[in-house]
Amino acid sequence: MAAVVAGSGQSALDFSVIGGMLDQIMADRTVPKNIRAAAEQARAVISGGTSDELKVSAAVSVLDEIINDPNMPMYTRTQIWNIVSMLEQLRRGME
Repeated sequence: MAAVVAGSGQSALDFSVIGGMLDQIMADRTVPKNIRAAAEQARAVISGGTSDELKVSAAVSVLDEIINDPNMPMYTRTQIWNIVSMLEQLRRGME
């Protein structure tokens, strides 16, 4: 995974890494539909044309809504926690 370095201009690379992780969740048929849909929504948000700060905030919000779903497989929960952590690192790098 790509390291996040503040002010290094790597946010496009980091968004593509996060997008790839979300794609893995979306492609996993063992993950419930509502969780795959949330991953797809987060993927659409970070692929959108808005500011990076807005992308991060909106994606974290979408993922926070599903993080405690009792039907979520444990490995998927771990993936989502990792994605949220990467988004939070991006947010801190933007300040």
